[in-house]
Amino acid sequence: MLKWLMVTFMALALSGCGYNTLQSTDEDIKATWAEVLNQYQRRADLVPNLVNVVKGYAAHEQEVFTSVTEARARVGAIQATPELINDEAAFQKFIAAQGELTGAISRLLLVAENYPQLKADGLFRDLQAQLEGTENRITVARNRYIDAVKTYNVTVRSFPSNLTAMLFGYKTKPSFTVENEAAIAVPPKVDFGTPAPSSIPAPAPAAPAPASGGDASGSLSHGY
Repeated sequence: MLKWLMVTFMALALSGCGYNTLQSTDEDIKATWAEVLNQYQRRADLVPNLVNVVKGYAAHEQEVFTSVTEARARVGAIQATPELINDEAAFQKFIAAQGELTGAISRLLLVAENYPQLKADGLFRDLQAQLEGTENRITVARNRYIDAVKTYNVTVRSFPSNLTAMLFGYKTKPSFTVENEAAIAVPPKVDFGTPAPSSIPAPAPAAPAPASGGDASGSLSHGY
């Protein structure tokens, strides 16, 4: 009987010190992070098909294709496991790699501006729509993760739950920073509805013909 009373007392004490909150918020982080990884993986899976369809119309844009392929490889080289969020350095490395891939995809999509037939290709337009939808889902999943981490970290740092956190080894977890958001928060978009302005500068207006007379011809003759 005494044993059960002690167990009950300890359970109530832990509950009052935030143990249950730490458990539930930690599980929320794991779930939201899993969704972030799922959406990032979905984007990575779209990249090879997107590269191939663009390459079919713009085979000479090799530098762009190489950039996308290498950025995707760097993302794939990082083991995106649930434990990643317990390692600040690994987390930041993963986010930086995702930012590089976002930039590379943006450059790839911009290539289409120079190829009207590519912009009209049904497969390309479908892949581009899937990519934009995935980027939107990444943003939603990332925001949910940020909220979950905020709730958890507040519990870890607040008294008296911080004592429970120290007792059971709960530590704060990394989240997306302002620098991360600047790198990856804006999904790559290309507006195919309005033709892009030409990058070729307009020719300069023709210079007026020199007035006839000795002064003009004399100035020319002195130039030699």
